[in-house]
Amino acid sequence: MRVVISAAGTGGHINPGIAIANKIKEKDPKSEVLFIGTNRGLENDLVPRAGYKLRTIEAYGLKKEISIQNLIHIYQTISSRKNVEKIFDNFKPDLVLGTGGYICGPVFSVAIKRNIPTVFHESNAYPGKAVKFFSQKVDEILVGFEETKNKLDGCKKIVVTGTPTKIKKLNLSEQKKKEILEKIGIKNKLPLVLVFGGSQGAQKINEAIVDLIRLKKNEKYQILWATGTKQFDIVKGKFEDHNIYINNIKNVKVLPYIYNMEEIMNISDLIVCRSGAMTVTEISIVGKPAIFVPLPSKSANRQEDNALVLKKIGAAKIIQNNEINGENLSHEIDDIINDKSELDEMGKIASTIAPVNVEEKIYNELIELLKDKEKV
Repeated sequence: MRVVISAAGTGGHINPGIAIANKIKEKDPKSEVLFIGTNRGLENDLVPRAGYKLRTIEAYGLKKEISIQNLIHIYQTISSRKNVEKIFDNFKPDLVLGTGGYICGPVFSVAIKRNIPTVFHESNAYPGKAVKFFSQKVDEILVGFEETKNKLDGCKKIVVTGTPTKIKKLNLSEQKKKEILEKIGIKNKLPLVLVFGGSQGAQKINEAIVDLIRLKKNEKYQILWATGTKQFDIVKGKFEDHNIYINNIKNVKVLPYIYNMEEIMNISDLIVCRSGAMTVTEISIVGKPAIFVPLPSKSANRQEDNALVLKKIGAAKIIQNNEINGENLSHEIDDIINDKSELDEMGKIASTIAPVNVEEKIYNELIELLKDKEKV
């Protein structure tokens, strides 16, 4: 099987593509997988690091405003179809898979024109522009959440598979939990609130946590906080403005980045974070209650739709990005962390939507599609 995977820009698009590629190679080592991306996104690091070939084209997301730059980008994106055709001529794919994003525009337009079997995987609860545009033209759409099915009309086939992720549920002993906490300088006595905003950090969440700590609201719990590498020094400076030193705050450990996130998510009691599709999926897998602060978007509130998946079933709360501060975040944390029964119940509820055997399901759908196409 020869598969082209169209994935570019963010880890939310690229990592699911890599996970699917890994499953394809695991099941059929003779398979060939080629990624198509741009020369600007994380794919230039993540794809070669995962051991796959990457070909790049000039493609851009389309903006609503009229400008010379936007017109140039539209022209370059349309023109990139010629490069896609050359890539297809050389690689001769049996199937084209896209994980969403603007890169899928030129790639899927060529694939559909050539009658190559096409599949989208949509991680978000609210489907992206590319997925919606091609929804009636592709052979199949695989989705991360049940809610997504209601937002796609006229599709040939939609299957809920879940979203591939590296995070798994771990059954850690109390001794192992203690060792993990001690290694990063945290005591195994108070409940643990994990706070993060992605590798780049989340400014609004960081500002709220600074206020919460400055007001000494975290007496009954401890905080493990990943600020994001680019915001660590900013956070450090904000504390020093109040004569607080980042390495000596009671019940708080501040890091630029958490490398053993799988372990940390599994031993945390409550998680405060953004609500990207992969993060929401990971939280359901580890079975933890969450307070989401969705990243706002001008075009569609995709992160809010993701967060609502868990909020609607009682496994999470939401604070809007423009409303979060130290006081209201402290109030929401206290409401959950001080009620052990609610804490446990929210975690159990989150687990009820955790996807199972995601990569296996996706692989089986791809194989089934190819078999069906052979019969035609």
